[in-house]
Amino acid sequence: MGQPLHKESVAPIQKERIWTRDFILICIANFFIFLGFQMTLPTIPLLVKHLNGSDQLIGFVVGIFTFSALLIRPSAGHALESKGRRFVYLSGLIIFVLSVGSYGFAASILFLFIMRIVQGAGWGLSTTASGTIATDLIPASRRGEGMGYYGLSGNLALAFGPSLGLALSSTVSFTTLFLICSGLGLLAALLSSQIRYKKVEQKVKEEVVTVKWDFYEKSALPPSLLLFFITVTFGGIASFLPLYTAQKGIDGIQWYFLVYALALMLTRTFAGKLYDRRGHRAIFIPGAVLVLAAMLLLAWLPSMTMLFVAGALYGLGFGSIQPALQAWSIEKAPDRRKGMANATFFSFFDLGVGVGAMIFGQIGHTLGYGSIYVTASFSVLLSIILYIYFLSRDNKVKA
Repeated sequence: MGQPLHKESVAPIQKERIWTRDFILICIANFFIFLGFQMTLPTIPLLVKHLNGSDQLIGFVVGIFTFSALLIRPSAGHALESKGRRFVYLSGLIIFVLSVGSYGFAASILFLFIMRIVQGAGWGLSTTASGTIATDLIPASRRGEGMGYYGLSGNLALAFGPSLGLALSSTVSFTTLFLICSGLGLLAALLSSQIRYKKVEQKVKEEVVTVKWDFYEKSALPPSLLLFFITVTFGGIASFLPLYTAQKGIDGIQWYFLVYALALMLTRTFAGKLYDRRGHRAIFIPGAVLVLAAMLLLAWLPSMTMLFVAGALYGLGFGSIQPALQAWSIEKAPDRRKGMANATFFSFFDLGVGVGAMIFGQIGHTLGYGSIYVTASFSVLLSIILYIYFLSRDNKVKA
């Protein structure tokens, strides 16, 4: 008789680890810096009003922050490859701590305006660095999933930050409020000092130093441009939704941000894995449609119930789109250009929020707050049209 056939034993494929010590540290540090930041989002407009500022000034104070971050990001991208991750990240966190702490002592809108520029620089450095650090630590085969988990740390902060900021603003002074926000940034800096960062190769340092007029990573432009038209909507929500709901006599704005953040967190449990398996085609249009529906509901806004429904839809839509677009922007960039790809991605994020805040400040003043969200819906429609164009262009190239 022949020898019995034995099935070859196949060892199960082990997934590469995401939750390493350093990845956990960057997520916790990201949570604290975002918590401090999110607490300022709904309270900066209140501070401007306290200093007798108008709706237009609210838009400019919010917007100049994002433009400052936008201008620093290309330099941050180069510095990440030449100076190293640690230097850029800790420098950004320290600038954030000092600038946000100074808000509590602002006696004029001019001083606040100047310090917002400084904060924008710190924010641009720290967020460009943290996204790149997370990318370094996540296995390439699980990048979409890992970026989703990393983004969850910011979403957890969003779940509590705006509501906590608004609650504190009614019980403590602005000085105490912004010192607390600054302290959270300091805690992030202490945690991040314990991370073992990727070392920059000398060859890459020399290449970066010789490059001039390099402000973006070409491969990251399509997803970054799509992000711009989506985040325009965020400028209208962060800057004017508390004022809009107060004008309409609708309570529950604190809970809106909680509902929004919980929906965001829900998307992190599946959107990243879906991206890894099926790519952005399975995510972008459904997510954009949800954001569009949220904008139309906010323009209508008959009740607190619809406010919460809009928050859930916006959270589900934006929470799916943002990590997918970030993973898309990184995946095609060369290893030595990951920092610049992140800089490009966040530059368009900042530009969208800044443009939205400034334009919506004018629209809200002349046409009313509801018109802000009607206009924002057109921006989302434009992103969908642009995405379809990118798909058709890519299909022609493949053909």
